[in-house]
Amino acid sequence: MGTIIAAVQATPVFLDREATIDKAARLVAEAAGRGAALVAFPETFVPTYPDWVWRVPAWEDAEFVGRLYDQSVAVPSAAVDRLAAIAHENGVWLAMGVNEIDGGTLYNTLLYFSPDGELAGRHRKLMPTGGERTVWGTGDGSTLDVVSTPFGVVGGLLCWENYMPLARAAMYARGVDIWLAPTWDNADAWLATLRHIAKEGRCYVVGVAPVLRGSDVPEELRGDRYGGDDDWMSRGRSAIVDPYGEVIAGPVEEREEILYADVDAAVAAVARREFDPVGHYSRPDVFTLTVNTKARMPVTFESD
Repeated sequence: MGTIIAAVQATPVFLDREATIDKAARLVAEAAGRGAALVAFPETFVPTYPDWVWRVPAWEDAEFVGRLYDQSVAVPSAAVDRLAAIAHENGVWLAMGVNEIDGGTLYNTLLYFSPDGELAGRHRKLMPTGGERTVWGTGDGSTLDVVSTPFGVVGGLLCWENYMPLARAAMYARGVDIWLAPTWDNADAWLATLRHIAKEGRCYVVGVAPVLRGSDVPEELRGDRYGGDDDWMSRGRSAIVDPYGEVIAGPVEEREEILYADVDAAVAAVARREFDPVGHYSRPDVFTLTVNTKARMPVTFESD
């Protein structure tokens, strides 16, 4: 018997930070009640993924972006304190995707909270995709975070970062046992991506996406850009995969559901005996990767 982990496929309260965190609190409590030690949420669950970047011409989305800036999460802030309290109250490790605001820039960020109620880690998406670049800035190597837990090393990448081979190699070198892949991608091919990473990295992989429909967008923002219940932005398709690439939970489609799986870091370790991408199956005499983990600041102040 290993450790129970949970992937929460759910619908955020669109562009409403506090209501979304309230909903997350209920879902974390439900997962904890089922014995989950780790609870993972989708990409930018708080206060929502900015789907309009794929529907509204750039710079014509001010009413959406204005709300997003207002409802995003600063670090530190009362919202972060609330998420930390939720982790503490339920005795779980919590991985929460947020839109993080820092000055005049938004970031696609994954926050890790410990059962002690501490912010244990933060990862900012390295490269937004396509229209996302009109909303989010880019992270740097200083937030390629992992967290060490009693049940293994937890880390991962956000959405299409998972298609960046060098980013994957960097995370494998961090010793990840449980790989989180919060995402917006709910295409058929995404499951193959999760299975590939699991077998390549010899780790458990948790792919978790939201379910969102046009009817979830507030009516005053909907206009002719969104339809109703049959207008799917994200169908979910969350899944959990074992270190051999076998699907052990999901995929779940077009409904809210919490997926559960029993994981054991020892299984991942045994799997790496056969294939360790940053150990005996690497060739450092032929290939090397250098990762800059320094924070890249545009302005530094020095004094004599």
